[in-house]
Amino acid sequence: MSVLGRKAAAEFVGTAFLVMAVVGSGVMASRLSPNDAGLQLLQNSLATGAALVALIVALQPVSASFNPVVTLVERALGLIDTGTAAALITAQVLGGLAGTVAANLMFGLDAVTLSAHVRTGPALWLGEVVATVGLLVVIFGTVRSGRADRVAFAVGGYITAAYWFTSSTSFANPAVTIARTVTDSFAGIAPSSAPAFILTQLLGGAAGYVLVRLLYPTPATSAVVTADRKVPA
Repeated sequence: MSVLGRKAAAEFVGTAFLVMAVVGSGVMASRLSPNDAGLQLLQNSLATGAALVALIVALQPVSASFNPVVTLVERALGLIDTGTAAALITAQVLGGLAGTVAANLMFGLDAVTLSAHVRTGPALWLGEVVATVGLLVVIFGTVRSGRADRVAFAVGGYITAAYWFTSSTSFANPAVTIARTVTDSFAGIAPSSAPAFILTQLLGGAAGYVLVRLLYPTPATSAVVTADRKVPA
């Protein structure tokens, strides 16, 4: 398999398992705690954050963005070319849909059911902008400061927290948003609500890119990172 094929496969598998974690834990939470929305969100957020850590650790040597916005920022930073970005985004969207179908079937639901969970309004859209900006700063701030080995834990921790501090519960991912339209479960989003979420995620991506370039204009070199780590706290 070609290098691009391996990268696309990793993005497909990673995004599929990420969405399985989001949707599957949402269904499980609603069944185990049917009368406690707060406990459902806690269960959903912990499962998603833990899955992200594991998936990034496992797939980072190949490709572990799992998010079209992250991939677009990688393209804007010149880390990948346009053809690669297109292939990875396609794999992410298809992987996300496959993950939803698998989660639905695992819990005895129809393979595809359009969600009736309407999520709309300026407060939720602002939440998606904030969630996406924060995610990009966490990812690229960690990587560009020479600590790529820690990005899995940074991202997992951030997403777990962002479930709680953003009004939208931090979708922050167009591929995951699309995937969540085809499950009428706790984690679903109505198809009519998805375009605005995706638009605000892209706006957050643009703002995040600007902030990353401002805070980290050049990636840290190994020498700089080594010297920095020797400075006493």
